[in-house]
Order: sequence, then C-alpha cells, then structure tokens
Amino acid sequence: MNLKKSLLIIIVILLIDQLSKIYIKTHFVLGDSVEVFSWFKILFIENSGAAWGAKLSDFLPISEPTGKLVLTIFRLFAVAGIGYWLYDTIRKESSKTLILAVCLIFAGALGNIIDSVLYGIVFGDSYQQLATAFPDEPYGSLFYGKVVDMLYFPMVDTTWPAWIPYFGGSTFRFFEPVFNIADMAISTGVGILLVFNKKAFGKIDDEIPAEEVA
Repeated sequence: MNLKKSLLIIIVILLIDQLSKIYIKTHFVLGDSVEVFSWFKILFIENSGAAWGAKLSDFLPISEPTGKLVLTIFRLFAVAGIGYWLYDTIRKESSKTLILAVCLIFAGALGNIIDSVLYGIVFGDSYQQLATAFPDEPYGSLFYGKVVDMLYFPMVDTTWPAWIPYFGGSTFRFFEPVFNIADMAISTGVGILLVFNKKAFGKIDDEIPAEEVA
C-alpha cells in the first residue's frame, strides 16, 4: 500500500470521526440520548481522561488539571511515534495488512488528540445547553479539551437473578462503554495486528504468488 492510499484512509476516518463529533457536540446536550435500536443508542458523553474515563489523578498524587495536561502531552508524543511507525512501514514496503492496521491506529489516535488539544478552545460548554463553536467563553483551554463519545451498544441490559451470590439483584449491562469512531479505528487496527499477526509482520515475498516469482 502506497502513501497516497494510506493518506486517503486516514483522511476519510478523520472526516467521519470529526464530523460525527462536531454534530453531536452542537446538536446534543451532555447526557442526551437517541435510541436507534433497542441494542444501539446515540449517547453524548465527554471523556476528559484516558480509556474508560480513567484519570492520572486517580493513580498519582497530582491534581486533575495537571494529570489532564500530562495525558494530552503523552498522547501527542504517542501520535508522533505512531506517525513515524506508519512512515517507516510504508518506506520499507511492509505488508498491506500491517500498513492498514497502522493507518487505522494513527487515524484514531489523531482523531482523539484533536479533541484533547483543540475542543476546549473551539466549543462552549455542553452542560444543560447546546454547545456553540468559537464562543466568547469556551469551556476550556488549549490542551484541556474533552473527547466526545457517542456510540453506545447496551446489547444486554438486565438484572442478575436474586439467587446469585453477591451479584443478585444488581444491574448487568453489556456492552457498557461509550466510544467514538476514532476508538473504533484504533480497536480495529489493534485487532488486525492480533488476529493477522503473521500476515502483518511476515515477509513481503509471502504475499506474492509463487507463479509471479518464477
């Protein structure tokens, strides 16, 4: 896969990710939801931390704003590292499987870092009101934006039977996390690397039919 095709994949994912986030941010109040199917909802939440809403301040003796800044800076370095990895795989003409996976991971990471770096100064607050773009009083500042999530798949939403020890009577919901297109791209890319590991990291010659080599 060449550079042009790789860039096209990245641009398409970024456009879908950012357009969906901008639409949700400007048309939904924080916490609003729309049921598409019984097992799929559009639910607007914002994530100021890492995966699953975790925050560095939950684990380290630092303030929440400091933890947020450290996390955003770490994400910037991570995106730069993934970008170099993508460039290197294309330069070395690695397998199409590997390049596709890295493209997905890079596009997803870049999509979420845009939220973290810029959304705090681009949008107003979404709490009990619709956010506006480029308001006089944005909800945050540079590097202190929140990631917009909206895809929610509560495929199973029930209650544990009362006779089950410890869990009896409590709520059971699968799938609980709310995520976005960027998260999907990252997960798909990582999944490709795990499932098609040999094909991704195999030699280029392995992908060429024997009759073409002869």
